Amino acid sequence: MTPADDGADGVARAPRVPGPRRSADDHADLTGRPEPEEPVEEPDVPVLSHGVLKSLLGAWALSACSAGETAAVEAHLTECGPCADEALRLRDAVALLHRDRDLDLDPLLRSRVLENCLGRRPARIPVPGWVTPYDAETARLDALLRDIGESEWHAPVRLKWYEEDRPVRRKATVAGVIGHLFTVDGLVAGALGLDDPLGAGTPELSPSERTEAFWSGLERPPGRALREPWRDQSHALIRTASFAGRGVADLTVTYKDFALPLRDSLLERAFECWLHADDIAHAVAYPYDPPCGAHLHEMIDLATRLLPAALAGRRRSGLAAPARQLVAAGAPGRSLHLEVEGAGGGHWYIALDSPAAVGDPDQAVAQVAMEGVEFCQLVAGRVSPEEAAAGQDGDREAIRDVLAAAASLSRL
Repeated sequence: MTPADDGADGVARAPRVPGPRRSADDHADLTGRPEPEEPVEEPDVPVLSHGVLKSLLGAWALSACSAGETAAVEAHLTECGPCADEALRLRDAVALLHRDRDLDLDPLLRSRVLENCLGRRPARIPVPGWVTPYDAETARLDALLRDIGESEWHAPVRLKWYEEDRPVRRKATVAGVIGHLFTVDGLVAGALGLDDPLGAGTPELSPSERTEAFWSGLERPPGRALREPWRDQSHALIRTASFAGRGVADLTVTYKDFALPLRDSLLERAFECWLHADDIAHAVAYPYDPPCGAHLHEMIDLATRLLPAALAGRRRSGLAAPARQLVAAGAPGRSLHLEVEGAGGGHWYIALDSPAAVGDPDQAVAQVAMEGVEFCQLVAGRVSPEEAAAGQDGDREAIRDVLAAAASLSRL
């Protein structure tokens, strides 16, 4: 409290208690223009008893008094010490009544800020559209990692995928999952001429083999220290792809057993980043949303483009029914209609008999309807083919083969 001061007559008076202040936005002109002077009308100050003025202190602290009552109360506070003390306590209590603000940022805030900034000053070297899903998903995962404590980096994470039509499970930690993403992203880094996180001269390994090599080479359990090298590498990938120009999108990235153009490889890495971020979020009880609809659509489209080759591979291994109607490359053939609902949804026609055939609506022999995130969970091996399809119609053999092929795309 401010100490009492002596008036001109030497009599000690109660401290001056300022009323609830308006914010700067309520009365300040931030444009720099001079404000026109307006006549100020003095309120009529009623003459009130001490008891009435004391009863108005609560309303005064809440800024609920009329102008005249406010003037009367504040004049009284300069003369009455007990009321001044009570007014200070009430005003402090009112400050505690404000609702707590949510600390979770709007997930669309980043995109709105970037859109506004780039609208005012376009980027000299923009991030290509085919890189933005990876940019978005790595940024979202990084935000999650910044928000968790040191101990949560060692929280157990249960990884699940499908191998030879059987569910496979593996235990890891949050830090171990980041090490996995860091190591497999290194395949893209190597294709772009960047440093391999496993070191120079590393032989060609599959994503799973690279992960096992990284985990086994650690001297101690990994922790928060992995976040910085993983994030630096993701930034380097985005920056290098952006500066390299259009031709780099078709650069081949080899995964030992298969290969993808860089455009699809970064989309695949965005997909895996999201799914493993979701695994981490479940492990630490953190809310986490799917990608935006446009990016989810691109991920689903990539999976549907990989399905015909996956079907052909399973057919060669005796895991799928024989082809019924072989056609020339690029010709329309027998198809399954995949209808994906919700965000990122759409319609895809998957060629059933030849990986080089074109899906044809007129030759659709079966239809499967699924929700977008559910389809992605199937492709990631998080749910079984039997659990996945919400709606099925037509050739049961074709449906079973396509759903099993979708699950076979999963891996560690």
